[in-house]
Amino acid sequence: MDGDTLEPKKIVSTRGMTVDTQEYHPEPRVAAIVASHEHPEFIINVKETGKVLMANYQDLDDLKITEIGAARFLHDGGWDASKRYFLTAANQSNKIAVVDSKEDKLEALVDVGKIPHPGRGANFIDPKFGPVWATSDLGDEGIAVIGTDPEKHKANAWKLVRTLKGQGGGSLFIKTHPKSTNLYVDTALNPDAKMSQTVAVFDINNLDKGFEVLDIAEWAGLGEGPKRVVQPEFNEAGDEVWFSVWNGSKQKSAIVVLDDKTRKLKAVIKD
Repeated sequence: MDGDTLEPKKIVSTRGMTVDTQEYHPEPRVAAIVASHEHPEFIINVKETGKVLMANYQDLDDLKITEIGAARFLHDGGWDASKRYFLTAANQSNKIAVVDSKEDKLEALVDVGKIPHPGRGANFIDPKFGPVWATSDLGDEGIAVIGTDPEKHKANAWKLVRTLKGQGGGSLFIKTHPKSTNLYVDTALNPDAKMSQTVAVFDINNLDKGFEVLDIAEWAGLGEGPKRVVQPEFNEAGDEVWFSVWNGSKQKSAIVVLDDKTRKLKAVIKD
C-alpha cells in the first residue's frame, strides 16, 4: 500500500498448496508480517499453508517472492538478537520455524511444547547455553529455550537447549529486556484464576531455581471480575515492566507498573 494514502499498489494471492499434505487451500489467512533487516522485503506468515513468503518490494512491477516451506499453522514470532533470524511459531504443529532472512531460506524446524505462542518471544543470555530465544506455550506449562548463536555456540544453535516449567498452560506472552535479569511469563488464558491473574518471573542468572509468582491482579485493586493479566512490556530504559489487567466489559481494567529490579509495585493506572 501507499504509505501516505493506504491505497493498494499491488495485490498478491496467498492461495496455494499446504506444505505437508500438498492439498490446495482456497483461503489461507495471513498471520505475522515483519520487515526484514537484510533486504527490502516483508516476511509474511501464511497460516494454513504453513509457508513463509519473502516479498521483495523493490520493484512492484517485477515482484519477487521467495516461498519457504515451514510447517502449519504459522502464527507469530520475533527476531533473534542479531535480527538476522526470524523465529516463528507453527503452533498447531508444535514447532518453531527459524527463517534466515539474509539467505531467504529455512534454517531449522525445532520441536517444542504444545501450541507455542511467543508473541515476539524473548532473547537473553542463558548462563549455560549462551544466546537464546524463548517461547511459552498455550497448551502446557512449558517454556522452550532455543539456542540462537551459530557463530560462537554452534553446538546449541537452533536446538531446544532446555524447557522451563512455568505455572501452567494458557500463556500468550513472554518478555525480558537487555538490561533486565528477569523473564516474565503470563498465563492469561489459564482456566484457574490463580494463574490467569498472576505472572511467573524467572531469574535469568538462576533459571533452575524456578519462578516467583507476582499477584498482579490483586495489586491492581479492581475488585470483582476475571482480571486476566496479559502481555508484559518494558519501558525503553528497561527499569519498568507494564502489565495489562483485562476485566469484564462492564468492570474496570488497569495497567500495573512494576519496578523491574525489585519486582515491587510502582503504579496502577485504571481506566
